[in-house]
Amino acid sequence: MAERKQGFLARYIVSDKGFYKKVLLILIPVVLQSCINQGVNMMDTIMVGQLGDTAIAASSLANQFYSLYQILCMGISAAGLVLTAEYFGANDLKTVRRVFDLLLQIVVVGGGIFGLVTFLFPQQIMAIYAPGKTGVIELGAQYLRVTALIFIPHGIALVMANVIRSVGNARLGLYVAIMSFTVNIGANYVFIFGKLGFPAMGVMGAALGTLCARVVELAVCAVYLLKVEKVLKYRPSGLLKLPDTGLFREFRRLGLPAIISDSLLGFAGTAISMIIGRMSEEVIGAWAIVMVVDRMCSVAIMGATSASGVVVGQTVGEGDFERAQQEGWTFFLLSLFLGILAGGLVLLVGEASIGLYNITQATRDVAVVMMEASAVVVCFQAIQSTLSKGVLRGGGDTRFLMVADVLFQWCASIPLGILAGLVWNLDPFWVLIALRIDYFIKSVWLIFRLKSGKWIHKAKAMDGTA
Repeated sequence: MAERKQGFLARYIVSDKGFYKKVLLILIPVVLQSCINQGVNMMDTIMVGQLGDTAIAASSLANQFYSLYQILCMGISAAGLVLTAEYFGANDLKTVRRVFDLLLQIVVVGGGIFGLVTFLFPQQIMAIYAPGKTGVIELGAQYLRVTALIFIPHGIALVMANVIRSVGNARLGLYVAIMSFTVNIGANYVFIFGKLGFPAMGVMGAALGTLCARVVELAVCAVYLLKVEKVLKYRPSGLLKLPDTGLFREFRRLGLPAIISDSLLGFAGTAISMIIGRMSEEVIGAWAIVMVVDRMCSVAIMGATSASGVVVGQTVGEGDFERAQQEGWTFFLLSLFLGILAGGLVLLVGEASIGLYNITQATRDVAVVMMEASAVVVCFQAIQSTLSKGVLRGGGDTRFLMVADVLFQWCASIPLGILAGLVWNLDPFWVLIALRIDYFIKSVWLIFRLKSGKWIHKAKAMDGTA
């Protein structure tokens, strides 16, 4: 019995202290950063919530469009993480810098396109999310016009922080989050409610507060990268150069599926928002509140996801595939624990947090029900997030994950969500379960993929190690 137990532990759980120290050095700063980021989102929602249900609905739906670009940037960063973590593990810093140049070029072009479309067509965008809701569309359009200026600085800052994290330094994101929180809350107070001589701008003021925070983020990241960071030794001269054929081929092989996957998830998020936006304003407002609580209670999951991607990616880069498999199982067990913990937290603090908002009783009732559904969903969210966005992506299994995302999100969650919310008019509890059914299915599928060992794909070596 003792031998079997020892064999189990040796196969599925990493035992050396160095591994856990490495994980914590990444996980803790990411968790703290996520807490601060979600705190900003919660304060945004609370402050805007003082303006009423329509204002909450408008800012929430407008942010869903902004989230499309944010998810795209995360996909680009994830694509970069697959390569930078592996090349860093192989001690090829020259290629890490070249990958960084490519990522920044992509987000600048993408941010410019998103910003232009948002500035020119804000009302049309809002009409997609909330057709026929004139008040929501007008307020949302005001929010989006300011948001148009945010895309490029936020994209650059996000890529900078994530690439630096992939080489083992997660503290920059924490520093940036602290600065962002301070600036965003202060600017929100001034611009939303009209303080220090400024007029009260309402929803537009919230967007201005976010813009100020993003500009500060970019400044902090740029100063750190160029003046403080000593491992990567990055210089921006490479931004004007085209990537060589070999690197672009590897980016296309391992990185592009991650971008496509996250982009499709972003569009799926838009589709979900369109479904919610076609329901009552009470459901829209409740959805916004529940999502804030869900993200706040899931910060440890975000940390585990980031840590697993970096650690496993570096191990694969070193060529130790057996160790990578063991690390994968360890992170799976961690995700299971964190998922149960997050679900309990949603139930514990969710209903209490609803009282912070100036909303109608009908919206409160819907929020309570959806909070209960969120507590169930988050358990499976932890497993699928850690395995798909962390372990398997760190192992380079991006094509498989792209297929999984397309198959389960678009063939299960979206159709079932439409039926539950717009055709069958089910209780909001079941609408939320239907919209997240992909989490349940994908969790099981990814466990089998992890067990197979087929998820490990090492990036091809490039020229140079300096």
